[in-house]
Amino acid sequence: MASTAYTRPSKPPGPAGGERRAPRLAKELGRIEPKKLGIGLVAGCCLALLTYLSFARLFAIYSPVFDSTSLVMKNTSPATTTTVPVEPLPQKSNDAEEDKDATDPEADPTIPDLAEQELKKEQETAKPSSGGGGGDAIIEAKITCDENGVDQGFPYARPPVCELAGDIRVSPKDKTMFFVNPTGAGPFDANGEKKIRPFARKDDFLLPGVVEVTIKSVSSPEAAPQCTRRHSVPVVVFSVAGYTDNFFHDNTDVLIPLFLTASHLKGEVQLLITNFKPWWVRKFTPVLRKLSNYEPINFDKDGDVHCFGAGHLGLYRDRDLIIGPHPTRNPRNLTMVDYNRFLRRAFGLPRDAPAVLGEQTGARPRMLIIERKGTRKLLNLGEVRAECEGLGFDVTVAEAGADVRDFAGVVNSVDVLLAVHGAGLTNQIFLPTGAVLLQVVPWGKMDWMATNFYGQPARDMRLRYVEYYVSEEETTLKDKYPRDHYVFKDPMAIHAQGWPAIADIIMKQDVMVNMTRFRPYLRKALDELQE
Repeated sequence: MASTAYTRPSKPPGPAGGERRAPRLAKELGRIEPKKLGIGLVAGCCLALLTYLSFARLFAIYSPVFDSTSLVMKNTSPATTTTVPVEPLPQKSNDAEEDKDATDPEADPTIPDLAEQELKKEQETAKPSSGGGGGDAIIEAKITCDENGVDQGFPYARPPVCELAGDIRVSPKDKTMFFVNPTGAGPFDANGEKKIRPFARKDDFLLPGVVEVTIKSVSSPEAAPQCTRRHSVPVVVFSVAGYTDNFFHDNTDVLIPLFLTASHLKGEVQLLITNFKPWWVRKFTPVLRKLSNYEPINFDKDGDVHCFGAGHLGLYRDRDLIIGPHPTRNPRNLTMVDYNRFLRRAFGLPRDAPAVLGEQTGARPRMLIIERKGTRKLLNLGEVRAECEGLGFDVTVAEAGADVRDFAGVVNSVDVLLAVHGAGLTNQIFLPTGAVLLQVVPWGKMDWMATNFYGQPARDMRLRYVEYYVSEEETTLKDKYPRDHYVFKDPMAIHAQGWPAIADIIMKQDVMVNMTRFRPYLRKALDELQE
């Protein structure tokens, strides 16, 4: 409120009516020249005014009454403040300079709004926040690439995976991730680029079919395309090419690597998929929705420039259906038990443990026999089923279908899964922890593949594992080759010829198990379940 305390004219001193003696002060003042008196009065008024303003300012700052108000004002756009008019002196003090910062931008269009200033500054620097949405926090440009390599005993080299932070602009039509990197430091070639085919299996046969994505290091935001969509979450760019029409490879080459790379983000991640297959995305929608709260983007057809504050190009990978500790590929020490539990939640599977058997519960052990209609068929399936039922199992026979959710529910409902070696055994990932997996291993020195593809993963998922190796009398290979052929005398010679020979000979046999030999393994599965 404007004050008039120092603007009223002073009453001239002197007697009121002639009877009263003039005070001594009045006599002294009377001797002072009027001009000097006026200057003194003006100076005194100015001194008093400054004193008043100083105390008023201190009171406004430190008073508890105004404390909360001042805090609110600090977090809002500038508002008009009440000034104290002083006449006849003009406002030329430091207080007047400070009042310029408190001017209402709507009242003075020449002064930009603070929010507009921040937005302009953000657009000029083009460095998004940690969430990628362009907030106040600026992330320093950083890129690290794990070149992986080949582990002893694992035949597939792992492709590079790059993790980025800073100003990342993904342009699918250019097949490029523009990385604002003023220093130029990083694993780039002479052109400031690093090219990656973001598929989690470095297979020379299939990699040429994987879309190649380039990380391009640029010195400034102006050298990169302008953002058309900003994302407040990190990005993961990966491919679903390769052998992803096979359930084993769906998991080993995409889903488990995606779990390793993105599960810690708790759904706050945007997936960009190259070699986009709509049917594949529909098939694994429950898993993708569990990993990401956002619809996946088709990298092959998208025309936007997507901007992020962090992300991955490529996926971390371990062995087939195996997750082991590793400082870069698995810094959070995830296990196959974690993956097993993650899938049960994604598909809404109810059973975390097998049935409690015994006379008190009245529960019968449940078994699922996966039927194969192509190769590696179990020719005496009816006889095996009858034997299992005779041991007390409640048996279901089914072939894994295209509906993953439905079949996952069937697998989760049983206590024992029995199948001949093949992709169907991958369905062990849906079994309750503590269930039993019984693998029938065909002829042909399949011990390494049987153990590493299905046996060890079963143990890592805390399943009980039983394996049965067929003899040369139990395979249909005896009907194709004489007994002195290397198929029987030296099966490793098949492996020495590479995968085509394995696929053409070993993988095309059928089996007919000898029930006398096989019966003890069924009993062992029952015993394992009761321990």
